[in-house]
This record gives sequence, structure tokens and C-alpha cells, in this order.
Amino acid sequence: MKQDWKPGTMVYPVPAIMVSLGATPEEYNIITVSWTGTICTNPPMCYISVRPERHSYPILKRNMEFVLNLTTRDLAYATDWCGVNSGKDYNKFEEMKLTPGKATVVKAPVIEESPLCIECRVKEVVALGSHDMFIAEVVNVQADDKYLDPDTGAFDMRKADLLAYSHGKYYGLGELVGKFGWSVRKKK
Repeated sequence: MKQDWKPGTMVYPVPAIMVSLGATPEEYNIITVSWTGTICTNPPMCYISVRPERHSYPILKRNMEFVLNLTTRDLAYATDWCGVNSGKDYNKFEEMKLTPGKATVVKAPVIEESPLCIECRVKEVVALGSHDMFIAEVVNVQADDKYLDPDTGAFDMRKADLLAYSHGKYYGLGELVGKFGWSVRKKK
């Protein structure tokens, strides 16, 4: 038997992402978001949702660029810390000993310790209620060589040991269950 609950955001798990932003080192900041995802393939687009009262909000609105930095088990502490502390009180790069690196296309820094950094340029901001959605085009992706499959060049998520977030808790990704199309693939 199923129970009815009040409406809520129960689509879990979701990525635990550190978003880096700012056009100059003085305004660089990191926010942790889980309200993020893919919204289009061609052109490649994604979004983040941020509360207007957050310290990072005016930085995002002013620069209209950000970087999605995937997180790993090794980055779990920094991921959480950057999500519960404000950039108005701390330089999060310094506090968490993270390295702001040069992005290829946007002015916002990448986080060098991240295995995959997705550079984004905001196309539209949509006010939704508690959060505003920053809809962005992906303009570049930086992938750390050590997480690439030597045979295919593909990003190896298992090797990266990525984090997911589910209802207030962080999890490492588990074992591979299948791959796209395996359910309909012809058996030999």
C-alpha cells in the first residue's frame, strides 16, 4: 500500500555539484547545488537553481557565467562545507584548499580538483518561487586525463568515484547495472 505525502521535490538521487563563479579572484566563490541537470542536447544546455537571497546570486546575475564541477568521494567534505557556509564570510577556495583554475571559455574559474568541469553561459533566468533557474548553454567541458578510458577516451565515472545527493545525504555511485540500450540488444 502507498501513502500520500504533501507535494515535494522527491526526485532523488541528484548530482552533488560544486558551482564555481565570479569573473575576478576577488569575487570567486563556490556554491554547492543539487538542483541542476541537463535540459537539451543540441545545443548542449543545463541549469542550476539558486535562491535570490544567496551571496552568489548577484555574482551569477552580473556575470551570467558559471562552471559545474563534478564532485567525488575525495571532495565530499568540501562539497558539503561549501554548501553550508557563505562566500560572504569565507574564501571557500582557500578554506577548502581548492585550486581555482583557468576556464577555457568563461571567466569563472574551474575547480582543478574536480574530474570534470562544465563551463556554462547563462541564456535566461526564470523566477520560479523559492529559486530562480539559470538556464545555460554549455560552452566547454574540461575532463581530467586520469579519468579517461585509455581505449575509448570516454570519461570513466567509476574511476572518478562521483558523488550523488539524496534527501540530505551524500552517496558514492554504486556498481554498474547496465548501459543504454542493453535491455533491447540482440543476444548472440
